[in-house]
Amino acid sequence: MFERRSLRLPITLGVVLIVLVVLMLVGTILTLVIALLSSPTGAGWYWAWLSIGTTLLILILLGVIMYLVLSIKAVNLTRRQSNFIDSVTHELKSPIASLKLYIQTLNRRQISPTEQESFFKDMLEDVERLDQLINHLLDVARMDRVAKPGEEADVAIDDVLRSCTQQVCLRHQVPLETVRLDLAPAIIHCRRVDLELVFRNLIDNAVKYAADENPSVEVKMDFSESGRVIVRVCDNGRGIPPELRRKIFGRFVRLGSELERDKPGTGLGLHIVRTLLGRLRGQIQVRDRPQGRGTMFEVNLPGTQRAALAETEDKPSPSNPIPTNTES
Repeated sequence: MFERRSLRLPITLGVVLIVLVVLMLVGTILTLVIALLSSPTGAGWYWAWLSIGTTLLILILLGVIMYLVLSIKAVNLTRRQSNFIDSVTHELKSPIASLKLYIQTLNRRQISPTEQESFFKDMLEDVERLDQLINHLLDVARMDRVAKPGEEADVAIDDVLRSCTQQVCLRHQVPLETVRLDLAPAIIHCRRVDLELVFRNLIDNAVKYAADENPSVEVKMDFSESGRVIVRVCDNGRGIPPELRRKIFGRFVRLGSELERDKPGTGLGLHIVRTLLGRLRGQIQVRDRPQGRGTMFEVNLPGTQRAALAETEDKPSPSNPIPTNTES
């Protein structure tokens, strides 16, 4: 495990330098003022030196402040990179070690068909875990790619939410009833893959961090007074302290010690969510669950109700009716 660099040293050094520069500035001004009062004939020189000295000290002060800010950013980046290495190493090592053990067991001894079936199932889960990690890293790399003309289209967000829920429940091997859906038909103009990445990560986190006993996740969709689409994803887990809610969207950021966690992950999911929502002209907020313990992620996106959109079009054919509000 990499040793974490402390922020105490650069912060203390920066503060001390700032105080010294301020004291130098005050001392220079007082010295020049006293000299000016004692010798009025040299007023022009005194004022010139005062201006030059003050300018130089202000520039030094700005440089010290920039050094302090850059030092803090550098230490935070080192922390995130170290946290990422710990996370990825753990995520790679665990399934690989598990696969190695299963393969050695199958190679060295005869086991029953029932045990073989169990082994193959566990091995497939380990492969899917590795695949999930690689996909997350590729998603981060693809976020910098600018959308090409024609890639954006009208996407039914309620269909995306249903699809993401099924994928997450299948991945975590939980019943579909674990995630309760309260949806309304709506359209968002975007790339479907971006919308899927946002809500697949949010629902995946909700299922992952829900209570171990009787896990419950709710995905509820609503509309604001201005017509924007509001999607709330709630879980009944331990919750997130208010002072840490801004940090969780950072790149490679995971709360707590990396080697003491019981939940897999890389700290990239919520960073992907925030980045993509910025492109979609959306917003996200983290709140406590309205009822009981847990966390609620509230996503605000520009969209159009599908029923309202249909009013401006021709009357639909009977074979393609306009969907109404559904709840599953």
